[in-house]
Amino acid sequence: MKDGEHDWQAFVDLIERVLADEDLLPQVVAAVRSHVQEAATLPVSDITGHTRVLLTAAARALAGRRAPTEAELTVVEQLAVTRARQGIPIDVVLGSVRISERAIWARARELAETAGIPAERVLDARELYDDWADAVRARLIRAHREAPRQHDGWDRDAESMRRLLEGGSAAALAAAERGFTSGTGLWVLVTRPGDPASATALRRLTEAGGRGLAAVVDDTLVAVVTGRPAFGTGGAGQVVGIAGPVVAEELGVAHRLAVATVPAAEVSGLSGPVHISAVAPAVALLSRTDLAAALTAHHRAGRAVLGPAAGAVARTVRAWLEADRDAASVARTLYVHENTVRNRVQRFSTVTGIDPHSTFGGITAWWLCHSWTIDGGA
Repeated sequence: MKDGEHDWQAFVDLIERVLADEDLLPQVVAAVRSHVQEAATLPVSDITGHTRVLLTAAARALAGRRAPTEAELTVVEQLAVTRARQGIPIDVVLGSVRISERAIWARARELAETAGIPAERVLDARELYDDWADAVRARLIRAHREAPRQHDGWDRDAESMRRLLEGGSAAALAAAERGFTSGTGLWVLVTRPGDPASATALRRLTEAGGRGLAAVVDDTLVAVVTGRPAFGTGGAGQVVGIAGPVVAEELGVAHRLAVATVPAAEVSGLSGPVHISAVAPAVALLSRTDLAAALTAHHRAGRAVLGPAAGAVARTVRAWLEADRDAASVARTLYVHENTVRNRVQRFSTVTGIDPHSTFGGITAWWLCHSWTIDGGA
């Protein structure tokens, strides 16, 4: 086998190892949900399934040095139609794909350098991939544009909802026009669009909420009601973010809080109707990407010391904190020995200088480990 062919096969094998990494796909999905607000309300299984299909198809195309097949493009069309029906704009779909691409290629370049694969072979592979991706994007755009839209009948009052969610005097006027007069304030509920179970859960929650309005706005299913939602009637598997009660002028703020509640609830392992107050710390942490960046930058040296073990250490420490520092429980979940859990916690503390046993040290440790596991570098 010629050197060029040998290098190419070595790179193809490397790509297959990258895609077989059980930690990579969750990191990619977490990065998409973290950086693309519209994707944060989609089910993790939804994003994971489509991402896995696209990455597998790309790897096969690289191995065969070919353009996408019609079968692969049919799958791409199905993704475009699904996102269109969910109300996700095409630029958001393409942005999510780009985030996935960056994560995959960053890992591939890193491993290729370690494996001694020439840089020009990696460049050749990237050029071939870009040709494949251009064809995929073209089909995505066309299928998304031609797909029929449906929003479960909730978009009939979208314009009124937008005025309410502006907040301030515009919201006060819109609320008065709708007859939203409630001495106990207004409530905002948010869930995912395009999912019948989510829409049903939101409807149940609003049935006992007095006068209300529902619509698909900015790619989320939103409801504003004048009475307290029936918290015990939401679908157990569907997260519905809730904020309120507020006066009409503050509906814009309540909407942002309700949207932020959905990913925060999922990170916290909660489901069903979740009020912002139940996940306020997680919302505060996850919404401050600037502080998260400063935190990870400050501990960059510590992660470098951990090297390839950084991902396992971060996931273990985070799981340990979320399990109330129960090493035995985490060991069963991660299929490792209890001593492995304790050793990883100690290792994290040693390289970062953070004491995860203390109150604020635990908060900082969770935040740092969460950042490490979603930025593609752990």
